[in-house]
Amino acid sequence: MFRHIIILLSSFIATGAAAQSGLEPVPARQSGEGGGPYGSLVIKGATMIDGTGAPPEGPVDIVVANNRIVSVNRGGSPADVYAQADRIIEAAGMYVMPGFVDTHGHNGDPRKAPNPDYGYRLWLAHGVTSVRGVSFDFGPDSIDLNHKRRSAANTIVAPRLFAYAVFGDKWPNGAVTTPAKAREWVRWAANAGYDGIKFFNTDAPDVLAAALDEAETQNLGTVAHLGQRGVAQVNARKAVELGLDGVTHFYGHMESLLHQGALPNYPADYNYLDEQSRFSEVARLAEQIVEPGSEEWDEYVDFLVDSGVTLSPTFNIYSASRDVMRARTAEWHAKYTLPSLMNFYEPSLTNHGSYYHDWSTGDEVAWRRFYAPWMQLTNEFKNKGGRVTVGSDPGYIYQTWGFAYIGEFEMLQEAGFTPMEVIQAATMNGADEIYQAKGRAAPFGTIKAGKLADLVIVPENPLANFKTLYGTGHVRLNRETNVLERVGGVRWTVKDGIVYDAPELLADVAAMVDAQQQR
Repeated sequence: MFRHIIILLSSFIATGAAAQSGLEPVPARQSGEGGGPYGSLVIKGATMIDGTGAPPEGPVDIVVANNRIVSVNRGGSPADVYAQADRIIEAAGMYVMPGFVDTHGHNGDPRKAPNPDYGYRLWLAHGVTSVRGVSFDFGPDSIDLNHKRRSAANTIVAPRLFAYAVFGDKWPNGAVTTPAKAREWVRWAANAGYDGIKFFNTDAPDVLAAALDEAETQNLGTVAHLGQRGVAQVNARKAVELGLDGVTHFYGHMESLLHQGALPNYPADYNYLDEQSRFSEVARLAEQIVEPGSEEWDEYVDFLVDSGVTLSPTFNIYSASRDVMRARTAEWHAKYTLPSLMNFYEPSLTNHGSYYHDWSTGDEVAWRRFYAPWMQLTNEFKNKGGRVTVGSDPGYIYQTWGFAYIGEFEMLQEAGFTPMEVIQAATMNGADEIYQAKGRAAPFGTIKAGKLADLVIVPENPLANFKTLYGTGHVRLNRETNVLERVGGVRWTVKDGIVYDAPELLADVAAMVDAQQQR
């Protein structure tokens, strides 16, 4: 209870003393918030899913010194390892995986989730130990680099943070309108400490090409949301040809696969700035593409695989479009979604993603049909050797931090991924996507000696049921007692060798929600 009071006091103090971005300052990590790092930590007797795609094995001991994995001892450890341990986590019957990587993250904003501490704790409570922000926040008065440094020093309770800046954003030197200016901006971003660039493809192709080329020189990662306003000039095929590292969402793919014509055929009254029009009509693109499995389709999938591009589909962020009632009434909202965030989610003419102004059965049916080719494309890309990662894009469209991430697991399985392939996408693949652009091997993402001690420990077998990873757990009937039981959830999340108690993190979040309700 004391630590919850400290967190609430920090939140109250922060109110009215907001950072320049409008977000409240993230409170410093308090004594007792996470144990360690330890000189010697032993996770004892778990079944290991190591992230590489190898089958589960156990029992194993994972021995950690400070923030690094020292050894993986199959069948147990010598007695002196236990005797010298500063802490032993008894994990018999549990499962241990590499810490999860969310490749599509954002912070909130003053209207919906004013303190990033809320999202950071929800991420950690769901086993997410690394997040790529694309961007964490927008505008010139950025706090993402500050949070990145504080997380690296473990002076805040947060996952490992990788900050991508939106192209042209944040710097003080005006609009980026020429190839030369694009290169200048990219060099500025690299010198400032950003890890990569997020593009929205609204710039001229020659400007985009220059920025992508310079980003490769500067070892910055690149990812794009290839939205409708720029897709006539740069669809996914064109962006990848220009050197783009990653495509997020579905944008650009359908426009690369049109059956007839060079442009999507939107109705005459389509209005991109009316989000109901924008999001209801984009699902109808599924009716305009070549037949999945056709020669043209297969050629496009092969092109993507051969290019080395990474796909982060973020299936979950649009899932409300096919069943808005289910998304609106998810069981975690009452306890873990801030009232201000629920208010942001509600249909609105101003809030991005709050587009269910008069959402119809026809709209939901169109989206259900749209998911079929989108999921098939992603699954075939993976089957042919393409890399897919797990991104959640939280804070919009009824998708709350942490819970949205586990929702992406379920939707990847729906797309055809095996549970093991989902775990690989969430761990090794996410780490490799981030570090490939840096030109070096990822220091986390798999469980091996020498890797950073980023781990997630769960009481239920995630390969049997991803629902057991939600912070609210999974309801199961005990067939011996005929009583419903709530099982699962993450038990411990280890980041940099620091052991966080996931139920405690969820209790912190519940206290934040309750405090805002009271106010």
